[in-house]
Amino acid sequence: MGDNTTLTKPVESAPGTGEPLLEVEGLTKHFPIMGGFPVKRKVGAVQAVDGLDLTVHAGESFGLVGESGCGKSTTGRLLTRLLEPTAGRISYAGRDITHAKRKQLAPVRSEIQMIFQDPYSSLNPRMTVGSIIGGPMEVNGIKPPGGRERRIRELLETVGLNPEHYNRFPHEFSGGQRQRIGVARALALEPKLIVADEPVSALDVSIQAQVVNLLQEVQRELGIAFVFIAHDLAIVRHFSQRLAVMYLGKIVEVGDRESLYTRPRHPYTHALLSAVPEAVLSEDDEAGERERIRLAGDVPSPINPPSGCRFRTRCWKAQDKCATEEPPLVRISGSTEGHLTACHFPEEGSTTAREEDIVLDTALS
Repeated sequence: MGDNTTLTKPVESAPGTGEPLLEVEGLTKHFPIMGGFPVKRKVGAVQAVDGLDLTVHAGESFGLVGESGCGKSTTGRLLTRLLEPTAGRISYAGRDITHAKRKQLAPVRSEIQMIFQDPYSSLNPRMTVGSIIGGPMEVNGIKPPGGRERRIRELLETVGLNPEHYNRFPHEFSGGQRQRIGVARALALEPKLIVADEPVSALDVSIQAQVVNLLQEVQRELGIAFVFIAHDLAIVRHFSQRLAVMYLGKIVEVGDRESLYTRPRHPYTHALLSAVPEAVLSEDDEAGERERIRLAGDVPSPINPPSGCRFRTRCWKAQDKCATEEPPLVRISGSTEGHLTACHFPEEGSTTAREEDIVLDTALS
């Protein structure tokens, strides 16, 4: 593929039509902050993820978007059980794996794989490509027909690499090629679910589309469910059938691609979409100018998040109720089925231009 590769047509299958594969209820992860001398004690906690509810169906592509620091990557590591949850429940294929021990997780490990954000640090520089991809098969005692080397060469071909690269080392490849090796490693155990943690954010723009198209082809042909984590709404829209918007450790809106991008209800989702250049959104969008919103400041600290609605400190619709009551994630009037929003005073379902732009940053007003 050349540098001018464009994104292929999005998957059009209906969202959420398969059986529930991964179900999460009240998922929470707090990292303790230790202080004091000479005896260390807990003086606080980073509330990275705080009460997440989501469902991923078999074979669907589910997107997770939000600003940096909102807890997306932590959520991905919780879903793959690379981190131990503080509270909540994770159910995979009807089996509770929330606090499963290593031996109990062994049968599940091969079915849930992860593609990491940085293709430079996620591959061992001392191992050949063949050893990197074949490692999971060796650990799980898998002996494919024809042998592991044949299977590894087939995987290299599947992800668009030369099977002769089997004996090369990671430093001999570009960033995009390294991420392809990471994809091949994730596919080695024939998983049913792949968590992709910002798989293209560390790559040049010229090759991001190549990797996204590869993942989309894998998802379409092999029927693997994906949790696609990213902050780029244009890429998530292209890849995901259904998606959730995260803010400061909580999901504020979830719905299918069409309703969330064209009829968002949460003010934060409106703000995110208004920041996406019109040129990179779908050609199917209605003509006309889109709303413009500038939010004030950064996301508050997860050590001491705002009470009630966590977005209220940056929201133009915030009222007293927002500080005292946390809004539930529910379907509100005018939304399609499965489109849930956590807001006491939701916006109208439209992204068309307002009479006046919303500018909350006083430095720009």
